[in-house]
Amino acid sequence: MSLAEIEKAVDELSAKELTKLAAYIARRDKLAWDREIEEDFAPGGKYDEALKRIDAEIDSGNFTPIP
Repeated sequence: MSLAEIEKAVDELSAKELTKLAAYIARRDKLAWDREIEEDFAPGGKYDEALKRIDAEIDSGNFTPIP
C-alpha cells in the first residue's frame, strides 16, 4: 500500500476512528523513541563514551552539582 493510498484511507475515517488512529500512532512513536533512547545510552551505544567521561568526572570530584 502506498502512502497516497494510506492518506486517502485516513481522509475517509470518521472522527472517532481518526482519534483512535492518532492515539495508535502516538503510542508507536513513543515506543520507538523509548527504544532509541535505551539503545543510545546502553553499553556500546551512541552516548556510551560520554557517560563514561561524565562518570569519571563525578568519581574524581571534578564536577559542579546542579543546584
